[in-house]
Amino acid sequence: MDYFQSDGLRLAYRVVGEGAPIVLVHGFASTHDVNWVATGWSRALVDSGRRVIMADGRGHGASDKPYDEADYTLEAMAGDVVALMDHLGEPGADLMGYSMGGMVSLVAAALYPDRFDRVIAAGIGERLLDRNKDASDVVKALLANDGVVVGGRAAQMFRLFADQNKQDRAALAACFAAVRKDFPDTLLTRIVRPVLIVAGETDDAAGAAGPLAARIPHGSAYTVPKRDHMRTVGDKAYKDAVMKFLTE
Repeated sequence: MDYFQSDGLRLAYRVVGEGAPIVLVHGFASTHDVNWVATGWSRALVDSGRRVIMADGRGHGASDKPYDEADYTLEAMAGDVVALMDHLGEPGADLMGYSMGGMVSLVAAALYPDRFDRVIAAGIGERLLDRNKDASDVVKALLANDGVVVGGRAAQMFRLFADQNKQDRAALAACFAAVRKDFPDTLLTRIVRPVLIVAGETDDAAGAAGPLAARIPHGSAYTVPKRDHMRTVGDKAYKDAVMKFLTE
């Protein structure tokens, strides 16, 4: 892993391949390796002639892990994406994020319109626009020291995922509390680049892709058949839809 500085934090990154750049932003409690390498995404993109830029987001993997909820705003994490591009001397790139990374990608596309060409926001849908989302079950599950997780399916899933990936659960708790705040949906109309929203057909966490895409001026949607939130990320149909979008 290599490292760059952003907002006073030391963040880890990796670059593979040659060609037109694409930046990948992983989901909550994941890492660049789990989200993009293990799923075959980095290999597929390299084979298509791409330079693939991946980082471990703040609070995750090999990157610094602040414990203040205020350090995990979507705007701050979008700034990390641009700081990495600056570090590498990349004036522009395509951008793809999954789940939390999809949220970060939409914010980055809105705030830095001159830095991105095509944007894919996957693992998110109409539920992104829900208000007053409750983070308490997941936060409690992440902070539970006895390993006994109470709460709903999401709380149990994220605790298990965090432990599988050997994450710092206190940092993740701060991150989750921040990203569950109301999404700044007024930013959607400021996105001037083509955006593809992708969600699994049975992804209850994301909801349908179409209604979210309809809020974006140049938005389109793709639904991955018969896939939920966890199984969408490595699905061949998702990959095929993205490859088509990137070459249109």
